[in-house]
Amino acid sequence: MTTIKYNNITWIDIQSPKKKDINFLKSKFDLHPLVLEEFTTPSLRPRAEEFDNCLYIVMHVPLFDQNKKVTYSGELDIVITKDHLITVHPQMNVPLKAVAKLLNENNEMRQKAMSKTVGVLFYFILEKLISSCFPKLDHINEKINEVEEGIFDGQEKEMVKELSVIKRDILAFRRVLKPQRSVLESLIQKRYRLLENELNDYFQDLIGTNIRVWNSLENTQEIIESLEETNSSLLSYKINEAMRFLAAISLVTFALSVTTGIFSMHPFGAFSISKNPFTFFFVIGFMLCIALILLIVFKKKKWL
Repeated sequence: MTTIKYNNITWIDIQSPKKKDINFLKSKFDLHPLVLEEFTTPSLRPRAEEFDNCLYIVMHVPLFDQNKKVTYSGELDIVITKDHLITVHPQMNVPLKAVAKLLNENNEMRQKAMSKTVGVLFYFILEKLISSCFPKLDHINEKINEVEEGIFDGQEKEMVKELSVIKRDILAFRRVLKPQRSVLESLIQKRYRLLENELNDYFQDLIGTNIRVWNSLENTQEIIESLEETNSSLLSYKINEAMRFLAAISLVTFALSVTTGIFSMHPFGAFSISKNPFTFFFVIGFMLCIALILLIVFKKKKWL
C-alpha cells in the first residue's frame, strides 16, 4: 500500500489487495460491499457507478508483459470520496507507479495535482495513464519499421510471425481504448456529486487525448494491414515462381524418363549396347538434346 498526502487530499494506491487491505478500506471508508467485492473480482468492462459516499470507476490500461512480450489489459479500480482517492489494481501497473513516483519526488507536480480537489487529482492520474499509450504506440511503430525493412530484404517468411505479434498488440490496445470513451463522456454528462462541474473542461481534455491515441492507433493498424497484404503478395509470388520452376523440371524429367523407357525396350536392334558400345553415349546425348530444347522453349515462353 502506497499513501501520498498533500493538504487535505490523500491518494491511497494498493497493488494485489489482500484481506487486510480490504478490511482496512472497509473500516476506514465504510465502502459499499459491492465495491469491496470488485477489488478482488476482475471487471471486463470499464464503467462508473455512484454510491452514497463514493464514486466507483473501473478503467483499463494497456500494459506490457516483459516475460511474455505481449500487451495486455490492466484493470484499475478507482474510488473517489470527498478527500481521498483510492486506486486498486491486481498486478504491477508501471504507468501508475511512475505517476506516484512523480508526485512523491516533484513538489511542484504534487502541488498542481493535489492542492485543489480529489477530482483534479483523478484527472491528473487519468491523463498521465492515457498519455502513457503514446510511447507504447511509438514502440509499435518502431517494430513496424523493422518489419518493413525485413519484408523488402527478402525475409517474408520470418516477418509473418512478427506481423502477427504486432497485430496482437494493436488488438489489445483496441480492446482497452474503445470502451473507455463512453465512461469518459459519462463523467461530463451524468454530473456525479463528487466531481465538480468545473472539471468538465478537464474531462473534455481527457476525451480529446483518448481520441488522439485512438487516431494514432487507427493509423498504425492501417499501416500494419497494408504491410501484411504486401508481405502476402510477395510470399505468393515466390511460391508461384517455385511452383512454375518445379513444373518445368517435372516436364523435363518426364520427357527424359519416356526416352529412357523407349530405349530400354531395345526397339532398334542396332542400338543395343551389347552390339554397339557407343549406344550409351548416343542415348545420353539424345536425352541432353531433349532437355536443352525443352529448357529453351520454357525460357522463350518465360516459364523459367
